[in-house]
Amino acid sequence: MEKEYRMSEARALELQEELNYLKTTRSDEVAEQIKVARGFGDLSENSEYDEAKNEQGKLYSRIAELEEVLQHVVIVDDSNAPSNEVTIGCTVTVVSVEDSKVSFTFKIVGSQEADPMHRIISEESPFGKALLGKKEGDTAEVEAPNGTKAYTVQKIER
Repeated sequence: MEKEYRMSEARALELQEELNYLKTTRSDEVAEQIKVARGFGDLSENSEYDEAKNEQGKLYSRIAELEEVLQHVVIVDDSNAPSNEVTIGCTVTVVSVEDSKVSFTFKIVGSQEADPMHRIISEESPFGKALLGKKEGDTAEVEAPNGTKAYTVQKIER
């Protein structure tokens, strides 16, 4: 089975816009960079040409990645998701079982939307997997590098 990429409709539209930009505007810019660099002479010693070709490779790689994601995207509609259960699209507050003073609030999203630095975590992350399906008051055990940690779901918001 092919991998599914679960995300909000807004994120899918952002990725589609990025793909369109890369295929049109950015592709033309990189082609122009290569054309200009060729004019500098011997290609074997031309660092501008090498850099432009590297940029072209990165561009094609990103285009292929976006096409793959958008081909297998699954739009998550959280409007009819249960309000008392952790699902993609909800914000959940958890409290450490070990130390009740330690609490975290996370937004659970699809893997293409994750931003751990801003507490937006993927449903595929260890924390996300442990929390999915839990209800307020349930305890989730999370496998962490320094051992298993237990957290109690304190609040679920949509």
